[in-house]
Amino acid sequence: MKRTMMIWRRISLIKRIVIGVVIGALLALILPQFQLVGLVGQLFVGGLKAIAPLLVFTLVSSALSQTRKGQKSNMKTVVLLYLLGTFLAALMAVVTYYVFPITLTLSEGTSARADAPDGIGQVFQSLLLNIVDNPINALAQANYIGILSWAVIFGMAFRSANAQTKELLATLADVTAQIVKGIINLAPFGIMGLVFTTISENGLSVLADYGLLLLVLVGNMLVVALIINPILGYLMMGENPYPLVFQCLRESGVTAFFTRSSAANIPVNMRLCEKLGLNPDTYSVSIPLGATINMAGAAITINVLTLAAAQTLGIKVDFATAVVLSVVAAISACGASGVAGGSLLLIPVACSLFGISNDIAMQVVGIGFIVGVIQDSCETALNSSTDVFFTAVAEKSRFNKG
Repeated sequence: MKRTMMIWRRISLIKRIVIGVVIGALLALILPQFQLVGLVGQLFVGGLKAIAPLLVFTLVSSALSQTRKGQKSNMKTVVLLYLLGTFLAALMAVVTYYVFPITLTLSEGTSARADAPDGIGQVFQSLLLNIVDNPINALAQANYIGILSWAVIFGMAFRSANAQTKELLATLADVTAQIVKGIINLAPFGIMGLVFTTISENGLSVLADYGLLLLVLVGNMLVVALIINPILGYLMMGENPYPLVFQCLRESGVTAFFTRSSAANIPVNMRLCEKLGLNPDTYSVSIPLGATINMAGAAITINVLTLAAAQTLGIKVDFATAVVLSVVAAISACGASGVAGGSLLLIPVACSLFGISNDIAMQVVGIGFIVGVIQDSCETALNSSTDVFFTAVAEKSRFNKG
């Protein structure tokens, strides 16, 4: 047993995850009734979601407590990349609509599983109220906007504290990070359980029924991940961005694909940033912030499904209106929650631009939930891996040199 454990630890985490995926898929096909395997996946995601809020609070407050006036930060560049990347992703979905328009099969029986916001004003209102949420409640409910705002306040306040207090805060952050590393090492078993649940409950029927829609959604996300983001990276860094792109997709995107939660993937991204040697003062803030506002995949989902609804209803969309839609989708995507399916409930906001009734819009949302097994996994993989990519690009930017 001891020798087996030693061999297991020598294998890279990515290879162990691949092994977990294969075993999970085989168990789902051979023993679909063995639900204990699926429970392992739920425990893994639950562990990540449980520790992530505390990790964000301790890391951000500790990092800010150590900062000095005039200390270099790349946050402005990171935020600009987040917003630009999300808008370009939305615009990419518009281009796809003109080149390859698709229609949906709508019916009264298709419905969503939750209430959608009434408009973009409600999205903004929700974001602002989350900022001033009770700090204890923000931690308990994993409200990352609230956690970030209070972590910044506490971190700035701790700047005037004595050295021993700052050291205690740093120790708390280090201890939390160690716990996170232990949970991440269990990723192969957790992902095995997640794969088992997905295949045993859904099979491959979703691909057959909505293959064309999924092809458009996933195709857009691949274009953003492999073409648009690398172009932005090259313009900023002046060097080949693909080694960084592939590393982010491999070490962040893979786990995000199976957890389907940007929030749950925050610890994974923190670890990757540390591995890349990035500035903790930047990534301790940019990664949790990215899980909230860096939503290229969400913007694609909102635009593709909204334009598909318009096409189905015979509504002609001119390019100027489509650009406005892209702006709305990008802003709305920033309000998407960091959990599975968060972007789908913002589709009615975009549909309202074309006078599409809420009843029809919610049918579109329902279709989104049906294809969400694949769509949401790809969306989260793109969103989460891009958090690390843009953070690294901002730090390696040639405009910061000299």
